Amino acid sequence: MALQASKNITSTILHSKNKVWKSPNHFIKRCSSAEWSNLAERPKNKVTDMPPMSEPVKGLPRAVYSNFREENQQSKVTTLANGLRVASENRFGEFCTVGVVIDSGPRYEVAYPSGISHYLEKLAFNSTKYYPDRDEMINKLEKHGGICDSQASRDTFMYAASAYTTGLNDVIQLLAEATLRPQITLEEVEGAKQAIHFELETLLMRPEQETILMDMIHAAAYRDNTLGLPKLCPIQNLEKIDREMLFLYLSQHYTPKRMVIAGVGVEHERLVDTVQKYFVDIKPVWEVESLFGKRPVIEVDKSIAQYTGGLEQEECDIPQFASAGLPVLSHIMIGLEGCSHQDSDFIAMCVLNMMMGGGGSFSAGGPGKGMYTRLYTNVLNRYHWMYSATAYNHAYNDTGLFCIHASAPPNYMRDMVEVIVKELVNMTCHVGDQELRI
Repeated sequence: MALQASKNITSTILHSKNKVWKSPNHFIKRCSSAEWSNLAERPKNKVTDMPPMSEPVKGLPRAVYSNFREENQQSKVTTLANGLRVASENRFGEFCTVGVVIDSGPRYEVAYPSGISHYLEKLAFNSTKYYPDRDEMINKLEKHGGICDSQASRDTFMYAASAYTTGLNDVIQLLAEATLRPQITLEEVEGAKQAIHFELETLLMRPEQETILMDMIHAAAYRDNTLGLPKLCPIQNLEKIDREMLFLYLSQHYTPKRMVIAGVGVEHERLVDTVQKYFVDIKPVWEVESLFGKRPVIEVDKSIAQYTGGLEQEECDIPQFASAGLPVLSHIMIGLEGCSHQDSDFIAMCVLNMMMGGGGSFSAGGPGKGMYTRLYTNVLNRYHWMYSATAYNHAYNDTGLFCIHASAPPNYMRDMVEVIVKELVNMTCHVGDQELRI
């Protein structure tokens, strides 16, 4: 009886002119055509008082969007009267990047103690004729939201800075001071020597050995010439390199015809005028002062790299405290002569390098991390004892070097060599369309 009474009460409450009770669990609301039209025209509830994204916000200036223009996509190059080349490519944006690339590096140190470029890398962006110390130089750059860096490769040395385009004048001045008018004080040379000494001591304690292996593979490929000269300063040369020798090297290699200044995100004419002001009109410090005493002038080495091939081995005893909790690994790097970046096969070598790919056994991610490449699918995914396998393609002005670096526990050394050699041989086999599409 209680259940029946409950049903009757519910039926009474829900029953109206436009509601018809069909069952205890279901009812239908009937709407006339006029009522349905009113519901459709009723405005939706607003979630926020802000205008919709499809309408412009009142009071704001009209947005200006970047668009493709042929003149903004072309690289412009101007050669100044002294032979200095200036290249630029204007891009839409508020930031610009300018770099000074110099035909310098370890390959030109055949007549000097190896390690000059290593020293210059540590001495970059220190005190200059205009900036009394590094802090003042960095503070000036930070006012424009900028950063700077320098890096030496085997055949080039680069100084670069990025900042707001409004600070282009200060950026060019800073780069000119760092390259052409450094002070290189005795204190700075001593600091660089200590930094290099510490770096050399800690290299053998690091689990990553690429830095040492790169020097070794080049020494084996180009024995005792050009690209085979060490990039790292040998520890026995730390005391042989001094302030006068550094300035002597700079005076011969940091010359206008061996330099290119490139800018992205800047107007070409403005860049040329600023470079003329700071790189040409103001002379380098070694042309104004006598900085290398009575040392004889050494001509720039113009030798062509001679590929010799060979073998370099080194036993490394890592201290126990440095290897605590880390696997003990043996490293190999096997290389073949490649091609220069001026060669017609350079693009093909780049594609080959991407196809081989590789990485470490703990690399995470999907296809974007290279896990579809041959060194992953054929090596790292098949041999549990392989810790890493990575391909490298080094391209220089007159030659190149293609190599594969791999690491595994020492008791798998023979197997590791066989696996890597097999992959090098398989590079000569057919390449499928699927590999090229990926």
